[in-house]
Amino acid sequence: MSVLELEGWKHSYSGKVRDLYLPVSGEQDRVLVVASDRISAFDQVLSTEVPDKGKILTQLSLWWFSQLEVPHHVLASTVQDGVPEAVLGRAMICRNLQMFPVECIVRGYLTGSGLLEYRANQTVCGLPLPEGLSDGSRLSEPIFTPSAKAEVGEHDENIDFAAVVAAVGQEHAETLRSSTLKIYQRAEEIARQRGIILADTKVEFGLDSDGVVTLGDEVLTPDSSRFWDAALWQPGQAQPSFDKQYVRDWLRSAASGWDGQGTPPELPNDVVERTRDRYVEAYQKLTGQGF
Repeated sequence: MSVLELEGWKHSYSGKVRDLYLPVSGEQDRVLVVASDRISAFDQVLSTEVPDKGKILTQLSLWWFSQLEVPHHVLASTVQDGVPEAVLGRAMICRNLQMFPVECIVRGYLTGSGLLEYRANQTVCGLPLPEGLSDGSRLSEPIFTPSAKAEVGEHDENIDFAAVVAAVGQEHAETLRSSTLKIYQRAEEIARQRGIILADTKVEFGLDSDGVVTLGDEVLTPDSSRFWDAALWQPGQAQPSFDKQYVRDWLRSAASGWDGQGTPPELPNDVVERTRDRYVEAYQKLTGQGF
């Protein structure tokens, strides 16, 4: 995993996709967030990158931040405001938040790990759901289904609201839940107007220097959300999605030769190209802008 040398900034941390840099001057109240072209699947960072993925994630996040009426961490995204030329388009200067140890997830549709729990217990994160739901079913109302953050390479663990309260306190837990649901409801409406279903999404929050609960990280991208084509939505089956579905499908296929153990193989060019196309399509459909 290569780290860029950026004038005025020193590398601080690398996640699956993003690299964080702090000012060389020693200021602690801001951070440079750089989205790479790395892609992960099954909790592993793959050796193959997807061209322009970092720019798409950053530009889509910036667009969504401008649509949402919640405090967020973005301070600047231009060279004039201090973003290094080398990472222009894929980087944001942000408030350096004290992040909560919780992945804030909201589901408007039943699929993924929520579907697995529902089939076993008729619940999701301890919340009871009605009988008769299937893969892709729309829920009567969105539900807050948090998870505990895991280290890179480990699985996030679904938790109930009581565990969130234990981790961050009652007041913060209620703010995280209400803010996450507010974001989903606003974004779901915007996406639906553009012919896209927002099935679920993950957001993260932290405290700024004044103690304000603030939206951080990325928001409403194909990496953090399930976007489906509304015209193709059909409950009872897996839905085609605007994300790294091609990557997951290929890794599961016999063609990859990978059994799920050890390091995943490099991706073939056609899988990379089709994945990039889906990210671009999601950006263009949602924003109405070309990429």
